[in-house]
Amino acid sequence: MTLSSDGKTLTGLWFDFQKYDRATLERNYHEEELAVFDETKEWLRQYFRGENPSFFPKLKPKVTGFRKEVLEALLEIPYGKTKTYGEIAKQIARKRGVESISPQAVGNAIAHNPILLLIPCHRVIGKDGSLTGYAGGVERKMALLELESGLKN
Repeated sequence: MTLSSDGKTLTGLWFDFQKYDRATLERNYHEEELAVFDETKEWLRQYFRGENPSFFPKLKPKVTGFRKEVLEALLEIPYGKTKTYGEIAKQIARKRGVESISPQAVGNAIAHNPILLLIPCHRVIGKDGSLTGYAGGVERKMALLELESGLKN
């Protein structure tokens, strides 16, 4: 996994070789140890032990407008629960006071989530319950949902 930061907040977290791998990482970056990386690593340790982490590192995804709205909606999905793309589209439409928003537009925004796991795009499923798309790979999405449900492979 790769982490990125602006020095104080987490700006990116990617599985290596995922779709859109490191898409928002600055070209001229340097490696260093940061408190936010230590916090994120501890969050990940708790998460991969099958726990719902008791804290959250400060996040600042490098996105604008609609994508920010979608990522904020993802943060509201509780650990171990799922929502559909359509449900998120309706939630954002209500918030904006508009009749509808395309679930496909929501899916596109989710596909470009720069902070995987912490912003839980793996918790979004198709309206028929299918595990559609995940930048980290559908197999990984299934494993993450099983981890959160307490099921073992």
